[in-house]
Amino acid sequence: MSDLKMKKKFNPKPIIFSVVMVIAIYFGYKKINFSLTHETTDNAQVETQITPILPRTSGYVKSLQVQDFDSVINNQFLLELDDAELQSQLAEMEADSAQVQADIANAKAAVQNAVISLKVNKGNIDVANVKMQQAQNEYTRNKNLFADQAITQKQLDDSKFNFETTQKLFSNTQNDLSAAESKIPVLQSLVKKSEAMLNLKSTKIDETKLKLSYTKIYAPTNGKIGKKNISIGQFVQAGTPLFAIVNDSIFWVTANFKEDQIKNLYVGKNVTLRIDAFPDEKITGIIESISDATGAKFSLLPPDNSSGNFVKVTQRVPVKIKINDLEKYKSILRAGLSVFVTAEIN
Repeated sequence: MSDLKMKKKFNPKPIIFSVVMVIAIYFGYKKINFSLTHETTDNAQVETQITPILPRTSGYVKSLQVQDFDSVINNQFLLELDDAELQSQLAEMEADSAQVQADIANAKAAVQNAVISLKVNKGNIDVANVKMQQAQNEYTRNKNLFADQAITQKQLDDSKFNFETTQKLFSNTQNDLSAAESKIPVLQSLVKKSEAMLNLKSTKIDETKLKLSYTKIYAPTNGKIGKKNISIGQFVQAGTPLFAIVNDSIFWVTANFKEDQIKNLYVGKNVTLRIDAFPDEKITGIIESISDATGAKFSLLPPDNSSGNFVKVTQRVPVKIKINDLEKYKSILRAGLSVFVTAEIN
């Protein structure tokens, strides 16, 4: 009977309470000790290079060679815009260029003809000068003969008329020479004008050919296609994002530590990374760089504490972390995955 009373009096609650308290103290101590010896943040994510694909000319999508999340390699053909209008413009410009080239050839021929005419005019001047000298000598001789009454008045008048005629011819040939000389610079300027026009046409042709090359878009890097925003037949404006290529070979982690934590961080420090999607993977990294500005300074509208009411907000500093043994984990890494980062204080 006494044993039964003792059994009834036994109370396990104190023991259970004691065990719970011991466990709570143990884990509490571990948590406090961990927080005192480590800097942590869950404000971190996996990053990679994301290259937007933007057309450099406007047009309708003629063909599309990739789908969502396809893997691509550098210089792989991705899509083509309709180039019919540009091809038509190019043909018209090339025809205009051929016409200008013909104009240049004609202008150069005209200059050559003017130069030949100039030589002929100079020869005509020499001939006219000789004839004029001959007529002048004959007129002078006939004047002397007429004074001696050796010839008639008609003969004297004929020699005078011949001399005056040769003078006029000589003057005309000089005028022809002046006209020929003044014509050459005009024709040469036409050649230069046509050549300048040809250069302009050639520049326009090169520009159109460049635009034609823009109608074919190739992958600028290796990676995977993100979600595409276009379809065949759709009209796209130059500079409109079509889709993006996510680089699947380069990854790093950007961790945003609080400003009162960075005193214990430095470049080259080892850290532990736990990816939420794969918590069992033991991944480590090394701090590669620490930003010289807080994340708020890179926002579209950075805060200005000098205006209005001031409310202190703990700022965060971006820290870039290199992933160790990247090749091993590359297949599981995805840009944007959440990461828990731990850095031991030492």
